Amino acid sequence: MKKTTCAACDCELGPTAISVKLGGKTVEVCCEECAAALKEADAAATAATTGKN
Repeated sequence: MKKTTCAACDCELGPTAISVKLGGKTVEVCCEECAAALKEADAAATAATTGKN
């Protein structure tokens, strides 16, 4: 069986994985902290590429 890992920290995902939509793609993370970190990173990257602060 294939094991999946958190998109933020590479921890193994369990039954409580959280789906987060970023840039039109859905990724899974292990906890709310990782979800928040990915959302912040996505917002920063989007702002940097569009020139918005």
